[in-house]
Amino acid sequence: MNPNFLQSAQGRKLERRFRALQKQLAGLGWLTHGSVTPNHPGYWRWTTKVKAKTVTLALSQEQADLFREAIANHRKLESILHEMRAISQEVLLKSAPGTRKKSGPKNRPKPGLS
Repeated sequence: MNPNFLQSAQGRKLERRFRALQKQLAGLGWLTHGSVTPNHPGYWRWTTKVKAKTVTLALSQEQADLFREAIANHRKLESILHEMRAISQEVLLKSAPGTRKKSGPKNRPKPGLS
């Protein structure tokens, strides 16, 4: 890794953001995916996919509250990971020399209908 990029203003900014995202990850609580929807008054259902099959479980109000929070945490996790990947790719591409592009013929003939 080329430390010159990470020492630039842009590199330092990206690294600070990446470290802040790492701290956010550490603060997340329980995680799950799926959705919580009303079933009957006072009762809820959690629906998720397991091995390409839909699974539904009945939940109490207290369980529904916990599952909603865990689902929100999972969505936050996915959002953080998406941003961390984007930052990582930018830093990795700018931190090391890349390949040189080959220059092709300037006046390449266009494929025609024959």
